Amino acid sequence: MYICICNAIRESDLREAARAHPGDADAVYAALGKTPQCGQCLDDAALILIEERQRACPKRLTPA
Repeated sequence: MYICICNAIRESDLREAARAHPGDADAVYAALGKTPQCGQCLDDAALILIEERQRACPKRLTPA
């Protein structure tokens, strides 16, 4: 599925970049060699970045 139509960024590409590059959606887009155009994708992209980074480094709850 495409997350960013303007830049043809697929969800799988964004998830891979989220694991490899720190920063917000703008920074990850830059790492992909892209810049946000219309901005409609940025909220969804930010949620995907958060989700993917939590999967890559889950917080472990320790019993008290």
